Amino acid sequence: MANPTPLRAPLPDSEKLTINLGYVDLGRIELLVQEGFYANRSDFIRTAIRKQLDLHGDVIGSTIERHTFDMGLRDYGRPELEACRAAGEVLHVKVVGLVRIAADVSPDLARATIGSINVLGGLQASAEVKSILADRIR
Repeated sequence: MANPTPLRAPLPDSEKLTINLGYVDLGRIELLVQEGFYANRSDFIRTAIRKQLDLHGDVIGSTIERHTFDMGLRDYGRPELEACRAAGEVLHVKVVGLVRIAADVSPDLARATIGSINVLGGLQASAEVKSILADRIR
């Protein structure tokens, strides 16, 4: 009987944040949760953050446009980076969201094709790729 292929753990679709709150604010949040306005503390905090992001949406949009950031998820794989290397192109990655560099991208290929990475959000890449690009990540 063949050994089954191990399943890879799914990549997280969010980032964990830790915040410190005063006891009064925490108590007020607990009261709203207890009264059924929110499912839990995290629900309250996510809702509050989204409301603030919506409130400042025009500023965020104009900043993204001014700095020419991509928004959302941006994947870079070996075929795309090899095509860049063949064309003599160097990428300057600017993303608000998540950048993923595929596991099949070697550190040498990443170093040859990625001139800079500016990510407001998260970067997922192998430890080796992150290490070789450390001086290019902002």
